[in-house]
Amino acid sequence: MYNYHPLECLPSSAELPDSDDTPVDNELQILIPNLLLAILASIWQSRDDWFFGINMGIYYTPLKPAIVPDGFLSLGVERFVGENGRSSYVFWEEEGIPPTLVLEVISQTYNGEYEQKKIDYAELGIPYYVIYAPTRLRRKRQRLEVYRLVEGKYILQPGDKVWLPEIGLGIGREQGTYQGRTREWLFWYDENGNRYQTAEEQLQNLLARLQQQGIDPNTI
Repeated sequence: MYNYHPLECLPSSAELPDSDDTPVDNELQILIPNLLLAILASIWQSRDDWFFGINMGIYYTPLKPAIVPDGFLSLGVERFVGENGRSSYVFWEEEGIPPTLVLEVISQTYNGEYEQKKIDYAELGIPYYVIYAPTRLRRKRQRLEVYRLVEGKYILQPGDKVWLPEIGLGIGREQGTYQGRTREWLFWYDENGNRYQTAEEQLQNLLARLQQQGIDPNTI
């Protein structure tokens, strides 16, 4: 008798489109999630149970096109899959695990981040939805909005720095330096509200400490 396995009939990530061919409106849509990923790669370097996707399609059913947030974090999944990594995030290849957090960076072109996408992500059961407007602010909106899913609906969390217990990190906005640019960025925070620094900031602080101790960094 033939044993029927439904998952074997679903398309794989290699067979699904890995892009919707929609260009980003500005480079901050790439730089901001890249900064969050870079910090995670540093503070979670010994962990392999997480994945952070950037401008990557999320397939939750083979019957509909992928949704493509600017960034998303999934916990309880393999960090590295295969030699070439993931081309898309496919629910049925990830044991049905949805992302824990999705990020949308508001650009010059408005794409329903405050309405339709909020509905879509809630239906997928994603615990946290983060909306950040780095360059322009819509009327009656905060620059950073962090929503927590409560009984199927997103509830706005107060403040510019929000603790995310399921992740074990906080997220917030603050001035910092990344890739030579000093401006407001999104950062991760520890449980005491201290933000994790970029690699550049860590180096700058190290050089400052050496100078205070009268040590020439060039001699090390």
